[in-house]
This record gives sequence, C-alpha cells and structure tokens, in this order.
Amino acid sequence: MLKRLEEILGKENINLEEPMAKHTTFRTGGLAKYFVSPSTIEEVCQVVALCTKEKSPYYVIGNGSNLLVSDKGYEGVIIHLGNRFAGIKLDEENHMATVLAGTSLSFTSKQLSKLGLGNMAFAAGIPGNIGGAVVMNAGAYGGEMVQVIKEVTYLDEDGQVVTKPVSELKLGYRTSIFKQSKRIVLEVKLQLTPMNAGELLNEIEKLNASRREKQPLEYPSAGSTFKRPEGYFAGKLIQDSGLRGYQVGGAMVSEKHCGFVINKNHATSSDIYQLIQDVQRIVYEKFGVHMEPEVQLVGEF
Repeated sequence: MLKRLEEILGKENINLEEPMAKHTTFRTGGLAKYFVSPSTIEEVCQVVALCTKEKSPYYVIGNGSNLLVSDKGYEGVIIHLGNRFAGIKLDEENHMATVLAGTSLSFTSKQLSKLGLGNMAFAAGIPGNIGGAVVMNAGAYGGEMVQVIKEVTYLDEDGQVVTKPVSELKLGYRTSIFKQSKRIVLEVKLQLTPMNAGELLNEIEKLNASRREKQPLEYPSAGSTFKRPEGYFAGKLIQDSGLRGYQVGGAMVSEKHCGFVINKNHATSSDIYQLIQDVQRIVYEKFGVHMEPEVQLVGEF
C-alpha cells in the first residue's frame, strides 16, 4: 500500500502515523495510519481507486474545521485536500470563478470581494475550505453556499469524475448529496454578482468584528457545534438548560456563546464527544428537542 501511494504522490506527500490533532480545529485526535496530500484531480482519483482495490478505509478532509477525530486515530488513509489542492481560476467577463476544493473559504471570499465579485462576504469568517463548505452548504449571516454555486465537479461513488449543476446537488440546511456519501468534491464553479469592492470588504470587516465580539475564537473549536433545531436557536436552548460553562475534562460549553463547544484546556476527543452527548441528553430532558451535531465523527467512539 505504502509503495503504491509513494508511486502516485511521492514520498514527501505521505505521512505515516500522523497526529490528527495537527489537522483539526478542535486540536484533538489520534494518529492516522496514512495521511496523504494530493495536488491534482488525477492523484485523488488514483488514491481512491487504490484504497477501493485494497479495501482500505479512507476519509477526505480539508481544513478539519467540522471534524472530531477519535483519540484512537484512523486505521486507514486520510486524504487531505489542502494547500496542495488549492487555486482560483477567474472568468471575470462572465463573473465566474472555478475554485479547487482545498482552497480556504475565507481566502476565496476576500479575493473575490477585492475584485468586486460578490456576494461571498458571509463566508469570510467561516474556518473551512470550499470543498467542505459545499458538502455542508455552509452559511452565516443570512448567506449560504447554494446562493453562489453554479456547478460542482466531484468524484462519484463509481470512481467517475462528473459535473452537476447546483439544482441537482440537494443543497439544504447543512446538507447536500455529498453528506453521508463517498462522493468527493473536487472543484466548484461560482456564479457571482458585480458589486462595489469597497462595500464588500467593509461588509467582511463588519461581519468579522461581530464574530470576534460574539464567538470564542480564542479557543480551539469546530464553530457552531449543533445544527439549529427547527423553531429554536441551538445556543439559547443550551443556555436555558443551564449548561453555560458546563465542562467534561478539558472540553467546555463556551461561556461567551453556548452554541460553541471549545477545547478549553487540553481536551481529548473523548471529552468533547461526552460533552456533546451530555448536552443532547439534558436539552432533550428539559425541552424535548433533539440537538443534532454539525460535527462529523471520524474513527471509533
């Protein structure tokens, strides 16, 4: 397996027994048996084909901003679509941009805004890559990815590279056809709107200032930990359940924003997982509302 991975990617792009705490925004997680960083669509296809042939489990990550990786690690291949799989191609005449999945969402938002291509200001503070943003239909401050996506190119479950228009991707609140499937987002074509660059950049600064004021950005976290239950706000339900500052080991419900679970003091993934379960149980006992996590679990819990 290792020999074949080296043939596809080169030794320098493969890490063995890689600490996943280095690659998740929670800053927790055990060792990945193989951690690989492709740079092209062809390399992604070859790695996935190899894993399928060898019956090796694999999991694709970007910035690791919505992941909780088990303390036991991952006994398979982590495919990292990050800086080596990043880039923006512009079609300014048609107000479009094609963005590789590993490109930072905040970088994409800021670069396009500088060019007067909007409106992705809502995404400038979301700590993820654009591939993950498509999978989750990421959104904030009234904006969502579905509003700017024209089409997505992805590796389907049969190993074929296909391109589909946004209308066929079932993008809803924190969901899409990519969720709970083996489809891998490779690149995204965005349809943008000509806008005033200065106004877009001012909007980004205003939203980022609001984030700094209201969110516990000084601690490792995965952003909003729970989806918004229909008819409720997750943070308010947690607060009204008396869970502000609730701790399990080094994990804590943020006192600044109860919708965030933070790594307050050298938390383990087990601490965070237990805290999430406690919040779910207590909120359900008090209000009869099921809190569904946004965070994806990787490995054995």
